[in-house]
Amino acid sequence: MNVIELKDIVKSYQMGDTIVYALNHVTVNFEKGKFTSIVGPSGSGKSTMMNILGCLDRPTSGEYILEGKNIANYTDDELAHTRNQKIGFVFQSFNLLNRLTAVENVALPLIYAGVNLEERTKRAEKALTDVGLGSRMYHKPNEMSGGQRQRVAIARALINNPAIIMADEPTGNLDTKSTLEIIDIFEKLNHEGKTVIMVTHEPELAAMTQRILVMRDGKLTEEKEGGGQIVV
Repeated sequence: MNVIELKDIVKSYQMGDTIVYALNHVTVNFEKGKFTSIVGPSGSGKSTMMNILGCLDRPTSGEYILEGKNIANYTDDELAHTRNQKIGFVFQSFNLLNRLTAVENVALPLIYAGVNLEERTKRAEKALTDVGLGSRMYHKPNEMSGGQRQRVAIARALINNPAIIMADEPTGNLDTKSTLEIIDIFEKLNHEGKTVIMVTHEPELAAMTQRILVMRDGKLTEEKEGGGQIVV
């Protein structure tokens, strides 16, 4: 069963007299419960693809079918609601607020969902415990290592129990040990039934996923099963 279907997706920009294609007629499906990586050189379109998949941007043309609904032409408010309910994000730069504790950072999405303080705190504490940060939940980001901060970001992404986790270069700022720990968390989430989509520039990480999509010049140029090495 496909949780996401992209049909003939184009993302283009007018630059003077020239049209530049960030995505050039991309058609691809994402199966429910599968761990997919998107790889490619800088400027290949992989981050644009992630922004559209994550409802952070709209395509210029084409269809985006999410759980059976074409959301390509949703309003900003409709896209924001879809993001909040269905998708959890993990970014390379963590995007945490340094003045807040880990619990407060993780609970932020629940404020927008109208959840009361007691319930927000309870759910945030559980999410942090689930990613192995039970002893650090009342520390602030500047009191944590990069790997710990990324765990906080993952806990925040999980707080609304989304069906889809989207990670954009989630290990780009981490050392090797922390990188493997974060990938282990994604694999665990995937085994629990989450659909995980990860952009990475590291072939060895892509090889750990179940499926690899290769982007180049705004086009999907190759698709293969994970478990093997790929050179980009």
